[in-house]
Amino acid sequence: MNHPELKTIRDLMRWGASCFNQAGLSFGHGTDNVFDEALVLVSHALHLPLQFPEHYLAAHVTAEERDAALALIQQRIETRKPAAYLTHEAWFAGLPFYVDERVLVPRSPLAERIEQGFEPWLQSEAIERVLDLCTGSGCIAIACAAHFEHAHVDAVDISDDALAIARRNVDRHDLQDWVQVIKSDLFSAIELQRYQMIISNPPYVSAEEMQQLPDEYRHEPEIGLAAGGEGLDIVIRILAQAASHLDADGILVVEVGNGRELLSECFPDVPFLWLEFERGGHGVFLLDAQQVQRYQPLFAAALSQL
Repeated sequence: MNHPELKTIRDLMRWGASCFNQAGLSFGHGTDNVFDEALVLVSHALHLPLQFPEHYLAAHVTAEERDAALALIQQRIETRKPAAYLTHEAWFAGLPFYVDERVLVPRSPLAERIEQGFEPWLQSEAIERVLDLCTGSGCIAIACAAHFEHAHVDAVDISDDALAIARRNVDRHDLQDWVQVIKSDLFSAIELQRYQMIISNPPYVSAEEMQQLPDEYRHEPEIGLAAGGEGLDIVIRILAQAASHLDADGILVVEVGNGRELLSECFPDVPFLWLEFERGGHGVFLLDAQQVQRYQPLFAAALSQL
C-alpha cells in the first residue's frame, strides 16, 4: 500500500474515513464516526496529540509517515479491532489509559459525572473512600482519585488480566498511594469497609445482545460484557450486597446501559434516579444509602432467584 497521491494529513484522514465507510465498520469505543476514528489512527501514526492546530491538516507527510498511517487504517479494516486496541491508548475523564484486549475500552458516560464531583449528592473535596467494582482498566477508580482530592479508592475486579492492566495504569498516573487494586468477586474480599461512594460499570449485556454485537465488540473480553440471560445478574448482586458497605450518607452509582427499562420493571417500587449526561450516554442510576437499605429485601429476593 503506497498511495503517493495522499500528501497531507487531511488527505490521510479523508481517505481513512472513506475506507471505513466502504468497509462498513462499527464504532462505539471512544469514537462514534469514521472521521474521529481516522483522526485517532492518523494522529497516533504521526506522533501527534488528538488536539492539534487545524492548520496542521494541510501539512505534508513523509513517505514513512504515510505508510505508517495507511498500515493502521488497513489493520483497523482487516481486524475490526477498535482503534484503542491498535494504539493501546484510550482517554477517560481527561486522562490517558493503556488498554489492550484484556479489558474493555473505556467509554462510560460516568466520566462526565466524575469530573463534576457527583454534586449535589456529594462534595468532592469531602470524599475520602470510594469503591470501584468491576474496575477493568482502572479508569473509573483512577479518575475518581485524580478528581477527588482526598479520596482513597479501592479498585476491584475478578479478572487477573484486568487487574494487571489496572495496576499498570495506577503506576502510569503515580497514584499507588491513592488507588488500591484488589482481586475480589464484587464484595467478597471487601470485609467491613464502608464507602461514601460505590461506583460501577459492571457487565450488563444480555445473552440476546451478545449474539448481535458487531465484530468490534467481540475483541473485548466476554467477562466484561456478558451478565446472564437478561444482563442484570451482576447488577442485582451489587444491589443486594451494597447496603452493608455504604456510609449512612453514601451513594451507589451503577451503569446498566440498555438494561434500564428491564431493571425498572423488575423493581417498580424502587425510585432509581437516572442520571442525565450533557455529552451523551444513558442507563446510569443513583440510589442513596437509605434507599439501598430500604429496598435491600427486594434485591435479596431477586438475587435468590438467579
